[in-house]
Amino acid sequence: MHVQDWLETIPAVAVYALVGVVIGLESLGIPLPGEIVLVSSALLASQHGDINPWVLGACATAGAIIGDSIGYAIGRKGGRPLLTWLGGKFPKHFSPANIALAERSFEKWGMWAVFFGRFVALLRIFAGPLAGVLKMPYWKFALANVFGGILWAGGTTAVIYTVGVVAEAWLKRFSWLGLVLAVAVGVTSMLVIKNRAKKAAEKAEQAEKDQKDAQPEPVAVAAD
Repeated sequence: MHVQDWLETIPAVAVYALVGVVIGLESLGIPLPGEIVLVSSALLASQHGDINPWVLGACATAGAIIGDSIGYAIGRKGGRPLLTWLGGKFPKHFSPANIALAERSFEKWGMWAVFFGRFVALLRIFAGPLAGVLKMPYWKFALANVFGGILWAGGTTAVIYTVGVVAEAWLKRFSWLGLVLAVAVGVTSMLVIKNRAKKAAEKAEQAEKDQKDAQPEPVAVAAD
């Protein structure tokens, strides 16, 4: 069944709850299709008056901010072992290569990695837990988390809803295109991230190897 068709069968309050929970769990670090659910719900809101776009956007924003905050707390407490555990549970998403790329992004961009990470499927999963693991100051994380959550969740809801209202008849006939585009963007982002992650891991491995090779070998001291 089409995601949007399924959403039409449940009450509006359940749609709000579903959007908030799915986006919250995704932001917490569990790989879920938060963006697809949000886009589908916003399109549905533009076609049915039962779903209030303001409430939908607020639930999506709350889920994003709260989920990231919980992920930060868990990451700060769990540390590196948490990443190892997540790698065992979700090897495709929390692979050593992906973690290496995310760490480099955080080292280079700091709090901006949390802010802009909202708009990249893979980094959206990493942002909260990794910020906690790397001990990012909470005030920096909170600022990036709140503003990033509002811009991504609220902005996505507003844009998709507005487009849906303006072109309602067209979207009713071809609403699947919105999901196709969302999936295409997500897949493309993940492929780019995966490629960069592989290069980052290879570079880190080579740097570690060069460092080991550069270390002088211990000199044996002859006994008298």
